[in-house]
Amino acid sequence: MVKLTAANAVIPMLIPILALAVQGASISSLAAENLNVLAPPHAAAEPRQMLSNHLKRQSYDALERRQAAYEQVKTPEEAKAYQQRLRRFFLEQLGEFPARTPLNAKVVTALPGDGYKLEKFLFESQPRHFVTAVLYLPKSAPPFPAVLMPSGHSATGKTENQTQAIFLAKNGIAALCYDPIGQGERYQLLDDSGKPRFKATDEHTLIGASCILLGRGTATYRIWDGMRAIDYLASRPDIDAAKIGVSGCSGGGTLSSYLMALDDRIACAAPSCYLTSFRRLIETRGPQDAEQNIHGQIAFGMDHADYVLMHAPKPTLILAGTKDFFDIQGTWDTYRQATRWFTRLGVPERIALVETDTEHGYPKPQREAMVRWMSRWLLGRDQPTTEPAIVTRQAPELLCTPRGQTLLLEGARSVVDLNVELDAKLESQRRKLWESGNRRKTLASVRQIAGIRPLSDLPRPQSKRIEAIERKDYRIEKLILESEPGILLPALLFQPAKPSGQRYLWLSGEGKHADAQPGGAIEKLVQAGHVVLAADLRGLGETDPGSQNLWGGKSGDIFLAYLLGQSILGLRTEDTFVCARFLSELDGASGPLKVHLISIGLTGPVALHAAALENQLFDTVKLVRSLHSWTDVVRYPAAPRQLVNVVHGALRTYDLPDLLRSLPPDKVTMEEPLDLKLLAEAKKP
Repeated sequence: MVKLTAANAVIPMLIPILALAVQGASISSLAAENLNVLAPPHAAAEPRQMLSNHLKRQSYDALERRQAAYEQVKTPEEAKAYQQRLRRFFLEQLGEFPARTPLNAKVVTALPGDGYKLEKFLFESQPRHFVTAVLYLPKSAPPFPAVLMPSGHSATGKTENQTQAIFLAKNGIAALCYDPIGQGERYQLLDDSGKPRFKATDEHTLIGASCILLGRGTATYRIWDGMRAIDYLASRPDIDAAKIGVSGCSGGGTLSSYLMALDDRIACAAPSCYLTSFRRLIETRGPQDAEQNIHGQIAFGMDHADYVLMHAPKPTLILAGTKDFFDIQGTWDTYRQATRWFTRLGVPERIALVETDTEHGYPKPQREAMVRWMSRWLLGRDQPTTEPAIVTRQAPELLCTPRGQTLLLEGARSVVDLNVELDAKLESQRRKLWESGNRRKTLASVRQIAGIRPLSDLPRPQSKRIEAIERKDYRIEKLILESEPGILLPALLFQPAKPSGQRYLWLSGEGKHADAQPGGAIEKLVQAGHVVLAADLRGLGETDPGSQNLWGGKSGDIFLAYLLGQSILGLRTEDTFVCARFLSELDGASGPLKVHLISIGLTGPVALHAAALENQLFDTVKLVRSLHSWTDVVRYPAAPRQLVNVVHGALRTYDLPDLLRSLPPDKVTMEEPLDLKLLAEAKKP
């Protein structure tokens, strides 16, 4: 049985965090009312960093386990097994790649250049899903080696790689530059005038939310586009398909790293200004946009160094900037691991690092090192290479489509269209699963997918009473509930003078304060005699890092949980269990009492999972302004604040309406469900 502890009692696990300055409970006057619970002197640590710090600790533990596994690999046979294990995992997390359909490549224009020539063309990486690209060709006799050049996160996409592409062509190596989704001519979310609605990284992550629900990722589409670009190169008689390299910077460095790890046709690689280590990334800038995070990879043990290790024994040149925000110390850690690995394989000459005293980018010394590296391994020519003066073209000159966007072509299909198509197939699969009659087994699958432990496996919450506030006819007690070590949930317990016996758990995406003021919705319940516990789930209210934005939370925290194979929704659902059990057993009631659960806004999907998975805890559930269906997220990815509530691969098994139908119809009410179509179409989401 859980009871409130006295204000001067000490809970050992809370000592490092809570430092009470007063002994005994204090009664505040209404004029001095302050509803903060974790404010000084009751919190020695910064509450808004609580979730981040908790996830960081888990990440560092997982990375230490990964380092230990790396150290166990000593022989070529062990190295091969290590590579195969990582590749299998990597591919599983990306979801199934599409079938290799006809590319239907079409050269739009051929243009001459100074010592090279170029072709602007389109191809279809999937049917009617167009990719815009430019191929730079040497003027020497074919066949040519070729280097694939994924673009970094620039608005103009393929245009940014002109200098290094022309430099390669002048040295006898073809170069293919293409637009990734969300950049150049391939923005996927356009306004009514055909212009991009969001900057590249924001579009990547908005689309990423819907991809995640389907068990894919933005990376899935970007990697597939790169693989199909290699298919195109291999199909040309003037390209030597056995001599293909890859090099890109920043986001292009990410794709270069992914492609060299997964596509055996890549003979050598030179990723620029991306490779560091997850530990240094977490300690500095934090996880980046959607395609740079693979579900569960930190938990599984796949660090940045592993992209290089999976490519071995094929040559890799790591290009880095001393002042890059992708931390240079992490880059050297990765390089050291790679050097040891290549040495064990007997080919230490196939790994190298070039560090330039520059910031983030692809400066001339890196370009010269890259061209020399590609010449060495693709042409058999190893000599110093100096970049000449190169004249580049303006972005409009390199357009491959009449109106500057592939989605304005007749019959074009976007990533949104492709995701909706997949979801339609999965809907039939979901329906059959839920109609099979084995509801208990299906809910167990929901629990596993969302990463939600049973209530019986969760520790009983430690509680601490901070102080009390007297209002007319009721009392508010400030509480701290410890959901798990390091996770403190600030809460307000509203105690009526004449209790009715009914207990309510109040969750709000805006935090417990939102409805706790005099005259507010919570007060009306309390005046009717009901006990109400209003709690901040982790990352909300007092523990919100100040990021109620496009993502519904701090993207770094959302993606760090994702890298650990977790979901913020799953973690908050467990917090909900803890709060509900605490409330149901409050004050030594004779047997646990069922709780009425009320959720406002962003916590709706959390509350629905809690009710479906621990039905016995709740008497009724009321969802106000909640998301109704994840299918809407797939259809309308521009709708804001959805990333925080997505679960990887959920739509392969269930959607939110399935959870609703799993509950008695008189148990759940939903008021003012979110209209994602309306939100997605708003000019300022």
